Amino acid sequence: MTRFLQIYDSLSYPQRNSGPPACAPRIGKARSEAYSRPSDSYRVRSRVRHATRASPPLMHTALLARIDAALSVRAPLIAQLAAEETDAYRLFHGSVEGEAGLTIDRYGSALLAQTFHRSLEADAFAAIQAFYAEAFPGLPLILNDRSPANSRIVNALTPEQIEIAQQAREFRELGVRYRFQARHEGQDPWLFLDLRAGRRRVMQEAAGKSVLNVFAYTCGIGIAAARAGARHVVNVDFSESSLAVGKDNARLNDLPIRVRFVKSDAFAALRQLSGLGQPKMVRGKRMPPFPELEPHQFDLVFLDPPRYARSPFGVVDLVKDYPALLKPALLSTAEGGTLICCNNVAQVKRDDWIDQLQRSAAKAGRPIREVEWIEPESDFPSPDGNPPLKIALLRV
Repeated sequence: MTRFLQIYDSLSYPQRNSGPPACAPRIGKARSEAYSRPSDSYRVRSRVRHATRASPPLMHTALLARIDAALSVRAPLIAQLAAEETDAYRLFHGSVEGEAGLTIDRYGSALLAQTFHRSLEADAFAAIQAFYAEAFPGLPLILNDRSPANSRIVNALTPEQIEIAQQAREFRELGVRYRFQARHEGQDPWLFLDLRAGRRRVMQEAAGKSVLNVFAYTCGIGIAAARAGARHVVNVDFSESSLAVGKDNARLNDLPIRVRFVKSDAFAALRQLSGLGQPKMVRGKRMPPFPELEPHQFDLVFLDPPRYARSPFGVVDLVKDYPALLKPALLSTAEGGTLICCNNVAQVKRDDWIDQLQRSAAKAGRPIREVEWIEPESDFPSPDGNPPLKIALLRV
């Protein structure tokens, strides 16, 4: 197949403990020499070349054309992100770019393909591998087939592939270092790239402020806030393994403060921090153990709950009952502070959602004074203007 590919070299920087990273997107000469000196850091170059390769099966030509087009349209963003010390981004967003259920991401020195709803045929994956082997020489492409209804990874890997997939890696986003493994004990990548816009906005807001990060997962928001000069950061998540990755992320960065990690149910933590209180006995039943926290209000609170979760402390339901979380989160936010709320349910329309938030805030006695929408960046396109991930910055 003969075609023109516009390929952009991306960020290079000296890696900690892992040697030079694999080269950035392009076709042709290997670029390892670009990493030989610190003075070569953060160079961005672009070039166009006429690439010829053996034609893929006809049934996959259209898919490769869409993947090629997606890479080309991202060229300006990739160049911008490289200048911002970022080497993690979505390369292909299949639900919008013509292959529903397929996503392909770069995380530093590795590429991760994930399939949802239906599996990817072996020869189709081989064709995709060949494409990215040319566009990103030296960066392995790992496939996580998450097509079952429960989205759990089901495809087996060879011993060699397992070693590559479980290799501990690092990548950068906006100058902040994060850990990455394509395969680990969980199912999701350790950093959700569609939330980059949220982390960027938090870094713009954080200097000198206290920050509470709830449903923190691997604590990307909290680490970014600390790196940007927050004076106090608390990350709350129920998962010990997720917080362990967050602690590793903190160690990767030269943070000016000591970040706090709290293993707790979000409801139990928010009720205590807000001053509402969390009883140890509810309707005659003893609640599971939880850390005791003093009431405290934060200048900035970040709320990124899952679509649905149930625990003895409460039910998270982003479709039917976001207000159950909103009230204690509001009361944990200082007067004149900022609450950033996320909702990742595609069928929830943002106008309906913000109307629900405004009514609930008024009922709680903490009306919303200003609303700002934080839009996902252009590697997560949304032609209809209603992206699945909605991020609302609320001045309260």
